[in-house]
Amino acid sequence: MSEENLPEKKFRAGAITATIWKNPSKNGDGEYNTISFERSYKDKEDKWQTTNSLRVNDLPRAKLVLEKAYEYLVLNKEE
Repeated sequence: MSEENLPEKKFRAGAITATIWKNPSKNGDGEYNTISFERSYKDKEDKWQTTNSLRVNDLPRAKLVLEKAYEYLVLNKEE
């Protein structure tokens, strides 16, 4: 039975989301983080979809969630 990789943290501003994931290293001696980034929208059939493409008005929110993700990772890094 494999464990599902759940997000460590999500930052959302409107339709824009940055998600932090914790991943095991390939050689098994630690972990590293990755950040995924997406915009949610409703399609013509009124169903929710996601994309990595942004509109110009999405940029301020994208900047905000990415800064929050970076801040979270830097401030929570174990030394």
